[in-house]
Amino acid sequence: MDNRYIVIFDGVCNFCNGAVNFIINRDPEGTFAFTPMQSELAQELTQRFNVPDVGMDTLVLIKAGKCYVLSDAALEIAKDLKGPWRLCYVFKVVPRPIRDAAYKLFARNRYRLFGKREACMVPTVEVKSRFVGIDT
Repeated sequence: MDNRYIVIFDGVCNFCNGAVNFIINRDPEGTFAFTPMQSELAQELTQRFNVPDVGMDTLVLIKAGKCYVLSDAALEIAKDLKGPWRLCYVFKVVPRPIRDAAYKLFARNRYRLFGKREACMVPTVEVKSRFVGIDT
């Protein structure tokens, strides 16, 4: 495994796929790599880091040997993006239970709001190197 931070996301969620593209566009150095929750690598990593209650609605970030989930993962990602997005990290002052409750409410409704795909996204040639643990 390389030294990139790994984002584990729901590969069939349209919103989640849009979020991956959003991160890629604001991460010109390629700090982040991605794998869908449906991949074997994601299953191995969530078991290795003992991620509690992991489900398709759980955003996971593996960064420098630490595991972040739900709103902590989203804020850690934002902190490392180019542009004003790193300012979102100020929401870290909001207690985690409140942040996670808001995250879970959105996650429960994301398919209804944004739809879903029949299968995980296939990365384009331009960003293929940013994905790990999948056969493309």
